[in-house]
Amino acid sequence: VRSASGTWESKRIVLAKEKVGFSLHETVLYAGTETSMWYANHIEAVLCTEGEAELTNDETGEKHWISPGTMYLLNGHEKHTLRPKTDFRCVCVFNPPVTGREDHDENGVYPLLTEEG
Repeated sequence: VRSASGTWESKRIVLAKEKVGFSLHETVLYAGTETSMWYANHIEAVLCTEGEAELTNDETGEKHWISPGTMYLLNGHEKHTLRPKTDFRCVCVFNPPVTGREDHDENGVYPLLTEEG
């Protein structure tokens, strides 16, 4: 899946249809881009496997440097922005699981989709 914004591409590995309670993705965010996100309907855990990026909590202004081996958890539905310095590859886990059809809306939110609709 390639985002409409063109800032990231994601390989969806485990999806809602597997009925295991989470989804698993490998995502690449491209160097020099900026992606603002807000998972209002999901909790996300992210493990960086390649590259470097700055993560900003848009609610507090707090910034974190993310590099290979760094894991971050968005369990409070935090609005955040990623600014990759290099191509940034990560493994992401979502709960509830996504269907694979989601893309960020104008607020950076994934809609809460089901397999039925």
